[in-house]
Amino acid sequence: MTISTGDTLPDATLVHMGAEGPKQVNLGERIKGRKVVIFAVPGAYTPTCHSAHVPSFVRAHDDLRAKGVDEVICVSVNDPFVMGAWGEATGATAAGITMLADPESTFTKALGLDFTAPPVGLIDRSQRYAMLVDDGTVKVLNVEGSPGECTISAGEALLDAL
Repeated sequence: MTISTGDTLPDATLVHMGAEGPKQVNLGERIKGRKVVIFAVPGAYTPTCHSAHVPSFVRAHDDLRAKGVDEVICVSVNDPFVMGAWGEATGATAAGITMLADPESTFTKALGLDFTAPPVGLIDRSQRYAMLVDDGTVKVLNVEGSPGECTISAGEALLDAL
């Protein structure tokens, strides 16, 4: 079953690359009592993710914070080392975006937002989406129709939805 507006996010443990190395992050604890934006990409360094999706949230980050968002989180089915390097390469980390890895696609599958595209080497990856979550409840959910699109899940589109 795919997550919908009004649903509670499933419990999940994601991984963040910190100064001391990979650290597990309990998402439920992280978002409790907070308003967060979570956006997901099919893969770090892939064309649309790298040139459009992450940059849209870098541009929108300060405006999202001004609208009461406590944290902006990027999730991808990659390892934490890749997510850490990609956050640096895109400027996402410097902008204040938290880069979290879902290395086994556990969170992504629990949301019902996974897909597989063997011809391009994407196995158990995340659909492209952006959501606003308030104290664990999904308030806005924008899921793209295909992995190469980045319109309704872009940072500016989510900002307009708030």
